[in-house]
Amino acid sequence: MAGKTKPNRRQMLELCISRGFLMSGVAAALPQTQLLAFWEQTEAQSHKPTSPEVLGPFYRKGAPDQPILRAPGDPGFPLKVTGRVMNTRGQLVEGAKVDLWHADHGGRYDTKGYRYRAKISPDAQGGYGVDTVMPGHYPDRPAQHIHYLITAPGHKTLITQAYFATDPFFEGDPEKKWNKRGIAGHKELVLPVRLYEGGATAAEPARAEVTFDIILERV
Repeated sequence: MAGKTKPNRRQMLELCISRGFLMSGVAAALPQTQLLAFWEQTEAQSHKPTSPEVLGPFYRKGAPDQPILRAPGDPGFPLKVTGRVMNTRGQLVEGAKVDLWHADHGGRYDTKGYRYRAKISPDAQGGYGVDTVMPGHYPDRPAQHIHYLITAPGHKTLITQAYFATDPFFEGDPEKKWNKRGIAGHKELVLPVRLYEGGATAAEPARAEVTFDIILERV
């Protein structure tokens, strides 16, 4: 019918409820208003928020927005880290900032400058990425890890860390050893690692890659 407006998402759900296409499956059927609220709440939490971790003592403000942290000749295995910043509905989060930092190959942090530190602005698709090296081990936290601090307007600030399933610390069995000594607080933060052979030139070295998607909660 010409000029008729298309119903929005909520109106569509109300129509489905009224016509019996969306019904409560619990023992005591929910009233229409409660059923609608239950459905919308469940939809809003379709993606689990990224688990938080401790900030750690080596955070440093003012890191540059730079995607390449690995300089020519740096010791350590080359590592590419990529991911997206989304909300719990899987939607792009505008205005996000991804602050990340880690120890060098020898397990040392740069506390005076910004080696292996960046504050990334994700692209139009919410993607971020850095080229760096695999972090080293150090006694206080003997598992290799990358620190994250993510902020975005209208969303809760997230402090977390990423770990590596290939780390010898997990003894080749991160499925069972992920919580060894309580270092990693959440199993899903121990990431699988992809390994790629190098190219024909030194400009294309062998490298590891991990993907770490960030899911933020609204305030």
